[in-house]
Amino acid sequence: MNVLTTATAEGLAVFRRGKVRDTFTLDDGTLLMVASDRISAFDVVLPTPIPDKGRVLTRMSRWWFAQTRDIVPNHLRDDDPATLPAAVPWESWRERSMRTVRAERIDIECVVRGYLAGSGWKEYRAQGTLAGEPLPPGLGESARLPQPRFTPAAKNDEGHDENISRAQLAGAVGGELAQRLEAVSLALFDRATAVCARSGMLLCDTKFEFGWVDGELTLIDELFTPDSSRFWEASIWREGEPQPAFDKQFVRDHLETLRWDKRPPGPELPDEVVRVTREKYLEAARRICGLDL
Repeated sequence: MNVLTTATAEGLAVFRRGKVRDTFTLDDGTLLMVASDRISAFDVVLPTPIPDKGRVLTRMSRWWFAQTRDIVPNHLRDDDPATLPAAVPWESWRERSMRTVRAERIDIECVVRGYLAGSGWKEYRAQGTLAGEPLPPGLGESARLPQPRFTPAAKNDEGHDENISRAQLAGAVGGELAQRLEAVSLALFDRATAVCARSGMLLCDTKFEFGWVDGELTLIDELFTPDSSRFWEASIWREGEPQPAFDKQFVRDHLETLRWDKRPPGPELPDEVVRVTREKYLEAARRICGLDL
C-alpha cells in the first residue's frame, strides 16, 4: 500500500494546503498538485489516512480530463520533472501529482444532480424543491430526477458550501456566465453518465470547479472522482432508500454511530473502515476508468 499524509520537500514553495491536496508553486509559474491520502468528513480532516486514495483521485482525474477536453479545456499540463527541485520524491509522487496551470478561480461549486440524495433529498423532503426550484411531488429518496438538474453552490473553503438558486448565481456572476457554467456542467455530466452506464454504475451527482486561464473558461481541480462524485451500483438501485456508494459514505456512516460533535479533532478510524473505504475507491477507478491500481 502507498500512504502519504502530508506532501513536503525542500525547495518547494507551498501555494495552498487543502483538506486533501497540497499544492506548490513551481519555478515556471505552474502548480504542482499532490493528492494526499487524507480524508475529510463533515468538513473535518480525520487523523487516519486511506492508503492509495490520492493515487485514485489523481489517476481518475487525469483519465477524465482526457475524456472531456473536447467539451471544455482543463488546467492539466504535461509532467515536467525538470521543473522540480532535486529533493522532490518524484517516483513516489508521480501517480498522485498533477502539474497544472494557475487559474483565476470562479468561486462557485457547479453541482449537477441526476438523483435525489444528500442535501438535495433533504431540501426536497422539507420544501418540495431542489436548489429553490420545484420538483414533481411524490419522489422518494434516491429517485431519478426527470432530467439532471444544475444546482450551484457558493464556495466556502473553511466550511460548508452554501446552496444557491440559478437566479442567485446569475446575480453573482452575470447571466451569460451563469448560463455557460450550467451548459458546460450538464454536458460533462451527460458524458460521464454514459461512461458510467457502460460499467454498470450510476452517476448520482457530482461537482465541478472552473476558472479563467488567459480569458478562457477552464475546468480545474478534480473530475469525477469518489471525492467529488457519488457513484452507485446500477443493479441494486432502488428508489425510496439510501444507496451504498463508491465514496467516503462508509466513513460518514461509521462516524454517525459515534458520540462525536463533528468538530475537530476527528476520531481515528478502525482498520475495517479504512479497508472497506480503500476498496471502494479502488473499485470505482477500476470499473469506471479501467485503472488497475
